[in-house]
Amino acid sequence: MAYQWFKSFHIVGFTVWFAGLFYLVRLFIYHVEANEQPEPARSILQAQYQIMEKRLYSIITTPGMLVTIAMAIGIISTEPGIIHERWLHIKLGLVALLIGYHFYCRSLMKKLVINECKWSSQQLRGLNELPTLFLVAIVLLAIFKNNLPTDITGYVIVGLVVVMAATIQLYARKRRLDGEKLAATTPEVNA
Repeated sequence: MAYQWFKSFHIVGFTVWFAGLFYLVRLFIYHVEANEQPEPARSILQAQYQIMEKRLYSIITTPGMLVTIAMAIGIISTEPGIIHERWLHIKLGLVALLIGYHFYCRSLMKKLVINECKWSSQQLRGLNELPTLFLVAIVLLAIFKNNLPTDITGYVIVGLVVVMAATIQLYARKRRLDGEKLAATTPEVNA
């Protein structure tokens, strides 16, 4: 019965963790885009995003990560034989990379506070897609275990990357065209 409890809260933990990671980098995008606003809007928006980022990271994302890790340890303790499974080694490697991503987000958050973040909003959109790739790979490993069809999985991952890159580029183009339309319809004020 302990296995089911650990597994249930492991799923809850990684759901919360991923939700936090997805939204955190989205806030970074808005934070960077606030630089394009005139004062006082820029300062107000940046201050609000800093509060939201800090709370999301501290109250939701990090606890989600900690619950995920604690419950994974519980699962392994109830099923110690799985520690020798190749799929679990790969999954743990991906989780280690995801933990690195988590802490990299913290460093970006600190750089945003002191206006030293060099990432553009478009680059952050790409960074925001990285957890999706981790999520897909980790879930597929957990479901298929050692029977993961690597050829199909590879195609799925490559397909996701292509779709994400195309979506980011199309959105950037749409924003640029919308900006050009707005500039064309806004009358110039001669001083």
